[in-house]
Amino acid sequence: MWPLLLVCVCGLLLPADAQDRASLWRGNDRGGRCQYTFTVPSPVESSCPQTAGPEVEGLKARLGLLEALVSRLTAGDTGGPRTAGAESGLQEALNRVVGERNLLQGEKERLERELGGLQRRMEEMRRETEKLRNRPCPPHTSMVPPSPSLQDRGLMRPAGGSSQMSHLMTRPNRQGDSSSLRDPGWEYRAPGFQELKAEVTEVPAPDVSEDNTGCGELLSVAEPVTHRKADNIAGKYGVWMQDPEAVSPYGPDMVWRIDTIGTEVRQMFGYEDMEQLSKGFPSKVLLLPELMESTGATLYRGCLYYQRRRSRTIIRYDLASESIAARRELPHAGFHGQYPYSWGGYTDIDLSVDEQGLWAVYSTSKAKGAIVISKLDPNTLEVKRSWETNIRKNSVANSFMICGRLYTVSSYAAPNTFINHMYDTASSQGKAVAIPFKNKYRYNCMIDYSLAQRKLFAWDNFHIVSYDLRLGRQRAD
Repeated sequence: MWPLLLVCVCGLLLPADAQDRASLWRGNDRGGRCQYTFTVPSPVESSCPQTAGPEVEGLKARLGLLEALVSRLTAGDTGGPRTAGAESGLQEALNRVVGERNLLQGEKERLERELGGLQRRMEEMRRETEKLRNRPCPPHTSMVPPSPSLQDRGLMRPAGGSSQMSHLMTRPNRQGDSSSLRDPGWEYRAPGFQELKAEVTEVPAPDVSEDNTGCGELLSVAEPVTHRKADNIAGKYGVWMQDPEAVSPYGPDMVWRIDTIGTEVRQMFGYEDMEQLSKGFPSKVLLLPELMESTGATLYRGCLYYQRRRSRTIIRYDLASESIAARRELPHAGFHGQYPYSWGGYTDIDLSVDEQGLWAVYSTSKAKGAIVISKLDPNTLEVKRSWETNIRKNSVANSFMICGRLYTVSSYAAPNTFINHMYDTASSQGKAVAIPFKNKYRYNCMIDYSLAQRKLFAWDNFHIVSYDLRLGRQRAD
């Protein structure tokens, strides 16, 4: 304390001009202790060699480090290229994740639709079972005759193997007693239920002759031939086709394929011929200007005809100019899951080509889910004429047109199923048929008639397959 007082006294004794420039401060230091500071200008030195204390110099050093760090973070000269490359990699990874998410979302929607369909069918089967249980049993054993319509068509015979049905019909014998004509295989056995089994056989129409070049009714479908399996999940569903009237620059052997998984369906792959398709080497890739929905697209006269996503609009896309040549709404047609086939896939509108031109198979609210067939103008896409059938669209797995006749397939998953309905637009009449059909890979999402090869083209659970056909031709009078 004494040195501090001595300094103060000396300051008071200095000349007046020095007192005017001297100053005294009192304050706490960083440790919280009281500290007196006495400042007197130097009468000799005009400036000090060190203008700032060590704390200021340390602050400058820290500011320099901070500026260097900020420069690197804002893509400066040293770290710029590396940051740009990292951003590019992150963007590519993001795009990949978004694409996979879209694929999974589409698969999720399909599975939810299938679950809803299965639940509805289970409920219908439960109600039918309750009806059967509540139905009173007959008082005595009796034969249950087959449907008269099936008898007339000759489509049913007993499981025992006899091709004749005369012994199944009740008719008197020589003594007038019909009891001995009962088939013992049809006897009722209480208290359980007797399963009625029938074997369905193909019976060719008597007024046709087999001819693969004719335009008649479908007689049989051969075993499927596999051409290629898809490489990834995007190829689980799809459509493949050939143009029956190819237009330059593409030849008649050109084969086209479109994968239809996901929400961004717009790539169309072209192959020089079937061999290149089987090898997986496309020679052309087209990018459709409008997104596509379902597996119902078809090719005709150098144009792709397809349904625009989430709409009832039909688009005619010209392959040569790679542009849209025409578009038109299909009047009142259901879309995006309103009236699909039983397998789902937003297959509300199915386009196809046969010997008579361009067709659309769909349904409307007026038809209440029944299949409607419309003949379209291939240039303007206008509806020329329509036929309303009594076939429920969501009760069949798929359909195709041959020679102006619509054929429907019963199941998309059963390995051994049938083509079960035929509707002839020439006579506006339909009938039940039973032509064996195989789903080799048990998930057939696309079946179309290829006029170019006179075969059925199909897409069965990642696999591109085809079926040889046997057609009939009307005999000349």
